[in-house]
Amino acid sequence: MKNKTKGQMEADISESVIKFEKEFMGRGPLETKTYIIDDMVLVRLKNVLTQAELKLADMHEHKDGRELVKRMRIALLEQGRPLLVEAVEKILRIKVRSLHTDISTVTGERVILFTLVSSPAIARDRV
Repeated sequence: MKNKTKGQMEADISESVIKFEKEFMGRGPLETKTYIIDDMVLVRLKNVLTQAELKLADMHEHKDGRELVKRMRIALLEQGRPLLVEAVEKILRIKVRSLHTDISTVTGERVILFTLVSSPAIARDRV
């Protein structure tokens, strides 16, 4: 099987994460960008929060709303974690060592970091 270029793998991972967000979380991000860096994959998603989550997070009188949104989003991602790991492993043909995530209730941005057991085999980009 022919190795994909770094750009092709990054695009495939972005597509998989967008599909996961839409199907599992109920709403897709406005923008997604994936970066493969050695044995890590960083996925940055912009505008992932729903209007209801933004309203809840914007309660200025106390931070309970922000914490509730963060806890709920992290719990949902944990439930879907096997699906994300499987998608990344299938694209890169390398085992995922771990997955880390955080979400900003201020900007609506989420980051997902996958660490891999080794760096993926990447085809050279054609000039």
